Parts: sequence; C-alpha cells; structure tokens
Amino acid sequence: MNDKRKNFTPDEIEKLQPTEKVGLLATINPDGQPHVSLITSLQPASEAQMVFGQFSEGLSKQYIQKNPKTGFLLMTLDRSMWRGKADYTHLRKEGPEYEMFNEKPMFRYNTYFGVNTVYYFDLLEVGQKEGLPMGRIIGSALATKMARGGAGRKSEKVILNHMAEEMFNMLDSLKFISWVGGDGYPVIVPVIQCQAADTTRLAFSPGAYGDELLQIPEGKEVAVFAMTMQMEDVLVRGVFNGYSRHRGVKLGTIDINWVYNSMPPVHGQVYPEVPLEAVTEF
Repeated sequence: MNDKRKNFTPDEIEKLQPTEKVGLLATINPDGQPHVSLITSLQPASEAQMVFGQFSEGLSKQYIQKNPKTGFLLMTLDRSMWRGKADYTHLRKEGPEYEMFNEKPMFRYNTYFGVNTVYYFDLLEVGQKEGLPMGRIIGSALATKMARGGAGRKSEKVILNHMAEEMFNMLDSLKFISWVGGDGYPVIVPVIQCQAADTTRLAFSPGAYGDELLQIPEGKEVAVFAMTMQMEDVLVRGVFNGYSRHRGVKLGTIDINWVYNSMPPVHGQVYPEVPLEAVTEF
C-alpha cells in the first residue's frame, strides 16, 4: 500500500459519502482467521473517524466486539480506491450519524429496512488514493486463465457450487484477498485476476499487486471475497500454498476449506455444510 497518513481530507470525506460504492471491512474471527464483509455504508465521518450503518445481520458485527482491529477498502464508481486500518470503538442507536444514514436515499425510501445501529471506528492509517492498474490486472487475469487448469487438483470433492465457481472465473468480477498481518491487523489487497482452478482451489498470477501478494506467507490462512457488479458475492477461506509454476506461469494457489454466503437476507456458512436442526421451541 502507498504512503500512509492518519487522516482523510475534506474532499475525500465528501467523495466517500455515497452508498453507491464498494466498501469492504476485514475483521478477525475468534480463531484468528480473516473475514471480509461488503458494507457499502462504510465511510469517514470526520478526518480521523469512520462509521457504518447496520441494516442487516452478519458475522463482522460480532467479530469487532471481541477484536477491534480492522482493515478496510473503499472504492468509488470511478475506480478510485482507499485502503487502511481502523480500531472499532463503540456503537450507537441514535445521534447525528444515525439520522444521517437514515436520510440517505438507500435507507430512507426502503420499505423493508433502515439503519438500526451505527458503528464507530478510530482511523489508524489510510493510504493515498489509488487507481486500479487495469493493464497489469488484465495481463495477470489472462495468464491465470491460461494456466489455472494446470493448478487444479482433479478432486472428486465439490466445494464451490456452480454459481460461485462461475463468479470467480468471470474476468470482470471483483476479487479481494485478506490475511492477518504481522501487526495483528487484517490486510486487504485487490486480486481481481484470481480464478478457480477447480471447485476446491483458487489460483492467481502475482502480475498485479505483486509487491503485496508476494508477501503472503506460505501456509497462511487467507480469505478471498468475490463480487459481481450486480452485487452478487461470496466469501471463501483457505490455506495459501505459496507460488509455483503451472504451464509456465507463476501462480499462487489457495486450498479452500470454508465458504460463506454473505448476501442478504440470509447470511450463512455453505461449506462445510451445516446440519439442519429441528425447531423444538416456539
């Protein structure tokens, strides 16, 4: 990530107000593993404070209560991007930020839900505005597509369903990888070139964002969040195997061990499959 600072500028605060953007919050679960949530309401409230408004349940709200260390990525519709770290501090169910969120068109005119809780964060650091390096991303995506079949395990096990596998293999879907850094904070890096080698393994060329992707330790638990521009998304977690050559292309691979449906209205673990439990109390 580029030069870091401890504050947003007034222009950035204004630019990041709309909910029509990609807002990702990386948190850490009780087992020390990374988790990534799409929270489009995430925004700076002032130069050194961030907020988001909750309108649906999800694991990230639980995780920050036990571990306040978070990473974030904000990307506007013109592909301007900011990344950084923040500490969760408290929540409120009233106040000026609560009113501000519920005045936004997305929530004000929604028949089914509004913002019910506002979460507050102290900004630890934020990088300068970035643009996506589309030339390197396209080259890396094409290299990954050419070589990914050689990285597959040919396993009879099916982990990614057809929809999730297709989502990863769409060249125009957005993908982001997260892991817990040495300072204990989650890192988020775009890895748009990432694709499914098969239903059990992801693969990516480090041709774009290689200076950061090459720093992932072999054997590290990582999370990869994939989404389409229709706001369909899926989160997977797995073990990073390091880099090796497949069909002449250097690829990093991830063996998937967990899949999570993060789309509302029903969030939930998809793999390993969670047994159904009978309802015995009403």
